Amino acid sequence: MLDYLIKGGTIVDGTGKPGFTGDVGVRDGRVTALGARIDEPAAENIDAAGLVVAPGFIDPHTHYDAQLCWDPFATPSNVHGVTTVMSGNCGFTLAPLRERDADYIRRMMAKVEGMSLAALETGAGWNWESFGDYLDVLEGRIAVNAGFMVGHCALRRYVMGPRAVGGEADEAELAEMVRLLHASIEAGGMGLSTTLSHTHSDGDGEPVPSRSATREELIALSRATGEHEGTTLEGAFEGCLDTFSDEEIDLVTAMSAAAGRPLNWNVLTIDSRSPDTVRRQLEASAAAAAAGGRVVALTMPVLVPMNMSLGTFCALNLLPGWGNILALPIDRRITALRDPLVQAGLLERARSPEAGVFRRLADFGRYVIGDTYSAENEGLTGRVVEEVAAERGLDPFQALVEIAAADGLRTVLWPMPPDNDPASWRLRQVIWENEHVTLGGSDAGAHLDRMCGAPYTTRFLGDTLRGRRLVSLERAVQMITRDPARLFGLRGRGTLAEGGYADIVLFDPATVGAENARLVHDLPGGGPRLTAGSTGVVRVLVGGVETVRDGAATGATPGTVLRSGRDTATVTTSGGLS
Repeated sequence: MLDYLIKGGTIVDGTGKPGFTGDVGVRDGRVTALGARIDEPAAENIDAAGLVVAPGFIDPHTHYDAQLCWDPFATPSNVHGVTTVMSGNCGFTLAPLRERDADYIRRMMAKVEGMSLAALETGAGWNWESFGDYLDVLEGRIAVNAGFMVGHCALRRYVMGPRAVGGEADEAELAEMVRLLHASIEAGGMGLSTTLSHTHSDGDGEPVPSRSATREELIALSRATGEHEGTTLEGAFEGCLDTFSDEEIDLVTAMSAAAGRPLNWNVLTIDSRSPDTVRRQLEASAAAAAAGGRVVALTMPVLVPMNMSLGTFCALNLLPGWGNILALPIDRRITALRDPLVQAGLLERARSPEAGVFRRLADFGRYVIGDTYSAENEGLTGRVVEEVAAERGLDPFQALVEIAAADGLRTVLWPMPPDNDPASWRLRQVIWENEHVTLGGSDAGAHLDRMCGAPYTTRFLGDTLRGRRLVSLERAVQMITRDPARLFGLRGRGTLAEGGYADIVLFDPATVGAENARLVHDLPGGGPRLTAGSTGVVRVLVGGVETVRDGAATGATPGTVLRSGRDTATVTTSGGLS
């Protein structure tokens, strides 16, 4: 007898071929039958008429490492049809871990990935040391499938202690890092992740440990990664958010070639106003291919708004010259921000070439005012700053500062994305078909009170079906299922096929989408985060067990902790399986 018989849905199997009406049979966590009609009894029959039946969606770039300790459902990704997440990205993992370093790791994660420190302190047990220990803590208690890269920062801190920040590894320390990486991958780690980006600082405001790594160290760790089956590389580099330098292209090429594995990076920004930047970023892929490597860019198929505030750490802090001002105590910060000379300096730096992709934040007149907290700002919520500035006879940035100052800098600000024009969407449509580009980059589990990228899957499907319609439904499903599965070599996932895992999403094509993000205070310790529900997601199965029904978690936790080699096959630098 089948566990489930899903009857009469439009099966879009992830391969890209046209959808067809048919049935899907599920038994013991696998798809056992798939066809036009299945005549076999089942414990539960699901009427899927009018619904699309698709493989579970795969998010290739998340930071659920900590959240899964207190939220085994990986909310809100789960209700948006995501059945598999890849975490441990950008060099940041919670293991390997020495007990004495737990506070450092917590404060680093709070700063660099925008996680609540109180949640980190109280929501995770911190009762592991090795990478395998950490994976074992999650085994059997999560609702999604989750794979974890081995973070370079944790490796360095474990081996070098405080010297990991600013120190160059000596021969013995490098050998120990390589040994520890081998052990972590043998325990199930998916490969190496690292960061060299200046945007990544620890809880003390210092560069995170991996930023002190030499080229020799990065190549040695990459080579070690390639000695294991089913591994990969991931990295955040200085040029990821703007333009790669020749040296960076040479580095990512060398890392991929040394490992004999793909290297993916996050995130490719596609803006019609700077097409040369897009071409330059993809030169890294062309150079790697010519040298026997493979470099894959992740890019988002939707625009993810980020809220800003002059009172809390956000992307504005990453503008050159802004960090020191925005780190001042509130009273002194307000005084500085109101100083015309300081304002002029901040604006000049925000619009300078060194600001890179963050220059897009400098059009302050196009910010939308969100939540306000004072009588002076009553009625401003939802208004555009340039309109208020015109009414008050002020420069837009002056007006923004005065609005925020009235709220003690608590005002929530939403910058309108500058790349929402038809030409940018046409360029995205072209770039999405590049063989070196994969959709993803949600950062789900990080920057919790600043952004909510987790719903990108359902928002993309809604746009595909009822919005811009830039790709077919079959291609859209393929881009969020099979394509990321192939990037990581996931065994039995990414398509609906007999014998494959029964990770399945049933959604209504007429309504599938995402609700607007809302702020909730449900983290351990009462901390805030942005979340968003889904629309039109009727059922989600993970490993043949129902985890979501009508947009809400069922409470079941059938997810698998994915382990390299066992759950992944080796993907070569040509993109095939070895």
